[in-house]
Amino acid sequence: MSKKFISIAKKVIDLEIKALQKLKKNIDNSFNKAVFEIAKCKSKVILCGVGKSGLIAAKISATLSSVGTPSFNLSASDSSHGDLGSISRKDILILISYSGKTNELKNIIQYANRNKILLIGIMSKKESILYKASDIKLVIPEVKESGGIVPTSSTTAQLALGDALAISAMQFKKFGKFDFKKIHPAGSLGAQLKTVEDIMLTGNKIPFVNENLNMKNAFKILSNKKLGILIVQNQKKNTTGIITDGQIRRYNEKKQNLNEMNVVKIMTKNPISIDKESLAAKALALMNEKKITSLCVYDKKNKRKTIGVLHIHNILQSSVG
Repeated sequence: MSKKFISIAKKVIDLEIKALQKLKKNIDNSFNKAVFEIAKCKSKVILCGVGKSGLIAAKISATLSSVGTPSFNLSASDSSHGDLGSISRKDILILISYSGKTNELKNIIQYANRNKILLIGIMSKKESILYKASDIKLVIPEVKESGGIVPTSSTTAQLALGDALAISAMQFKKFGKFDFKKIHPAGSLGAQLKTVEDIMLTGNKIPFVNENLNMKNAFKILSNKKLGILIVQNQKKNTTGIITDGQIRRYNEKKQNLNEMNVVKIMTKNPISIDKESLAAKALALMNEKKITSLCVYDKKNKRKTIGVLHIHNILQSSVG
């Protein structure tokens, strides 16, 4: 019995693969036009479909929004009861219908054409009302559905085309990982895309000391800041070194009198540092590699000046690790 179901599964997948292969061959310059209009849209991209195509429209809309193109999904049935008012002339309307003849879409098509709203149609039938009314026509090849009637191969093709539109528009707009982070602040994706700047300590929290300060006074700063490190600066406020708890312990083990020694005699020169725009995950990897617990943070405009301190606890508390 189980072998029978495995065979059915493979047939379904084979049909969907064939649909995607046909779609791939069918991509033409209309796709370029659609991407250009979507990427240049100053308002919203509105998607609408009926039935299973409506579900695909909702997913494409969500993908567009997640990569920097404001978008929402419009209910085909609700549009005839007032929701057409949510569409403005600056919007782009994408209608999805495999046949292109779905009755529920007729009022939306008429509204778009009457108000000169750019209409992108995704359909398979060239004789359909959607094909004829669309300003940009994205034709999905006719495919064989699983079970002969169930929308499967066609919806897979619709979804793939929508993903291709979203990613193409994203790259056209140069929407990068830091843009992505801004609209995905929560969850694992947001954590993975946190930068050093997002979680570093700044201002009065940084344990700065002048390199000519004696260690007796430096100890007070070390105790107050509670980070286990001191960031050493020269008169020009450039970072010249770092002192850690570990260094101090080693000096104490040698029974050397640190109190009267100047910071510059104790510090480790040229501390390991990182650009504020680096991913926090990269900072964690650097700490593990160098077997250290803190990093000086700089702005690439001036690598010699420390603008923040990143402690391993900051990274772990932000769920990056």
